[in-house]
Amino acid sequence: MLMLASFIGAIILYGKDFFSGWINVMYAALANGSDQYILLILVCSGAMIRLLEKSGAMLGFRNMISKYAKDEHRVMFFTWVLGIIVFIDDYLNALAVSSAMRGLSDEHKIPREHLAYTVNVGGACVCVLIPFSSWAAFGIGTFGEYGWTFSDYVHAIPFMFYPIVALLICLLLGLGVIPKAGDMKKAYDRVRNGGPALPDGDNQDELSSDVRPTTPLNFLIPMVALVIAMLYFDSDLIHGMLVALLAQGIMYIAQRIMTLGEFMENVLEGAYSMASVCFVVVLSFMMNTVNAEIGFSDYVISILNGVVPAALLPVIAFIMVALVAFATGSFWPLIVIVSPIFVPMALSLDVSAWLIIAAMMSGIAFGSQCCMYSDAVFMTAAGTGVDNVTQIRAIGPYILSGFVISCALFILFGFII
Repeated sequence: MLMLASFIGAIILYGKDFFSGWINVMYAALANGSDQYILLILVCSGAMIRLLEKSGAMLGFRNMISKYAKDEHRVMFFTWVLGIIVFIDDYLNALAVSSAMRGLSDEHKIPREHLAYTVNVGGACVCVLIPFSSWAAFGIGTFGEYGWTFSDYVHAIPFMFYPIVALLICLLLGLGVIPKAGDMKKAYDRVRNGGPALPDGDNQDELSSDVRPTTPLNFLIPMVALVIAMLYFDSDLIHGMLVALLAQGIMYIAQRIMTLGEFMENVLEGAYSMASVCFVVVLSFMMNTVNAEIGFSDYVISILNGVVPAALLPVIAFIMVALVAFATGSFWPLIVIVSPIFVPMALSLDVSAWLIIAAMMSGIAFGSQCCMYSDAVFMTAAGTGVDNVTQIRAIGPYILSGFVISCALFILFGFII
């Protein structure tokens, strides 16, 4: 579908020269620095995950957590908490949380769909709520061009209804307060009837057969090295991941867990395991490129200009940003596109800056969580093993519930404030 969408876009853009145009779209997508960044993260995360598995580090960390997470609800609670702790970046969040918790969730017969949902919620939803994350930093910088400050962003956080509601729904589902529904219920039925934790996968935990647990420090130290290096190099995750890989190499070889040759073999096999995900991601980049050249986002949002009542501007901003994010597969960069539309409208209609910031960030978080070809969903798929379509089907009822509740809250506060 992604390939077909990009091909149709090339026909619209280039007419009879569509085939050469489609190839040029491919070149443009691969030449884009942001797209290269995501592909490198996928390759590095594949290598890191493979090393964490084969070194026994993941098993060691799982055994440490298992002392406290003794049942299904506690496992999901710890997964939820870990998703909030790793708030700096949504890619780092997906990598660290899925790597740490998937073996433990399998052990307690929790379907991977539920793990994927919890990891997914802990990505964009957490990153927009913490003002020191990579997403928030980009948003604060963009809003600063209109005179809105860090303080305005902080004051907007309590009104970021979608990420707050999504996190609460996820927590309540993990604790068993909210019942399982739809494909999530089917996934639990599958596991409880003796089926595999991973859809269409083996029931055995891949770590338990040929790997012995080692000290949890073999998991924690590379992760700490990643975060420190990332912060040192201006929040660049590639720097952090390469430093983490170096730390893994030094630690695992020094402990004679693996030889240098085995280390490099695991790095290459881990990178290769991401090949199919990278291919699909490239196709999604191509569709994004086509959408940008057609001017789809600008056209859809500009329709609203001048026809929106002041009290309804926050909810309309939330809905339109969410729909455009979902349709285009573009998320935090979308802030640059939507701000010139909704910020001047908010200023001219005297609508609260805090509500508009909250509405835009909420819409972007929703799009990132529910778009089946979003980078966040791909990263969750890479970490948990649950493909993107299966993820969206399983989490659909909970995402839509959060969306409806958020719309009601934006309408209410649009009239109150």
